[in-house]
Amino acid sequence: MRPAYGPLPAWAEITLLPLINIVLAFLVVGAIVAVIGVDPLHALRLLVVGALGSPESIGYTLYYATNFAFTGLAVAVAFHAGLFNIGGEGQAYIGGLGCGLAILALGRWLPAGLMIPVGIAAAALFGAAWAAVPGWLQAWRGSHVVITTIMFNFLASALMVYLMVNVLIAPGSMTPQSRGFEPSGQLPALPGSPLNLSIALAVGCCFAVWVFLWRTPWGYALRTMGHNPEAAVYAGTNLRRMTMLAMGLSGALAGFVGVNELMGVHHRIVLDFPAGYGFAGIAVALMGRNHPLGIALAALLFGALQQGGAELAFEIPSITREMVVVIQGLIILFSGALVHLPRPWLQFLLARRA
Repeated sequence: MRPAYGPLPAWAEITLLPLINIVLAFLVVGAIVAVIGVDPLHALRLLVVGALGSPESIGYTLYYATNFAFTGLAVAVAFHAGLFNIGGEGQAYIGGLGCGLAILALGRWLPAGLMIPVGIAAAALFGAAWAAVPGWLQAWRGSHVVITTIMFNFLASALMVYLMVNVLIAPGSMTPQSRGFEPSGQLPALPGSPLNLSIALAVGCCFAVWVFLWRTPWGYALRTMGHNPEAAVYAGTNLRRMTMLAMGLSGALAGFVGVNELMGVHHRIVLDFPAGYGFAGIAVALMGRNHPLGIALAALLFGALQQGGAELAFEIPSITREMVVVIQGLIILFSGALVHLPRPWLQFLLARRA
């Protein structure tokens, strides 16, 4: 019989175990790269240099990581409540719509000191409202939140296409995009890269989510509902209200992607700006063990892969952008389906060390 070891400490669960999974994933990727005739170490060096080799590349990496952090936190908050929110893509889309509408309507009249907070609040409000509908259907009608959030992604996409083509398109424009935002509705950005002030918002959201989940009675009730709904009811928790709270917060966090993309980069409403961040957030939350610190580290990794992968595909034509998707997929595989593979011997090593 295999000897039983105690559970991993929290620091190992959040950082060490995911790190080992990443190393295993990169070993498999290295084998694949070697098979196609490329030196794995050379490819790794290009990947790292492309992500961190210059101030411009670091700016792009952090810009991508900001979006991944928002959607990863959105998935994590819902997951702690026992809800699997797959609608981050649509919630980010509608959050950006709310942000853009607020700036288009008020940008001429409000200074930047007021317009920027209003735009951020509008993104959170619209994202929360879009997520609240599947939350209500789950809480009061019993509709499964996985199905409804997936459906709402398509509804958000169709709604945005209609609005951009028929309502919000700039006069005389042949491209489905709105007119440009006023300077008061644009976030300060780092010269030469898309990195902007929304990264501070992402850091603040990580801290706020940690405080909410582990330092407030509402967060405790939310996590109790996720672990054991019957115990939560026995403790006096209203599951319907807590479901609405979790989905509302989740949608608001996803809506902040619109702040980074529209207020920070495009400075207008455009189509398809979420670019898959809502779905990638599931992997980020999974890899980060649904903890804000782990999500921040996972978001940095995925941001580095996004930026470094572009440099890698440019320098080595035999490695395409699809290869970067393969790398991300293997990381998800080892961080998800095979997450417990290194756990027994890691528990053994830590027990020996103790």
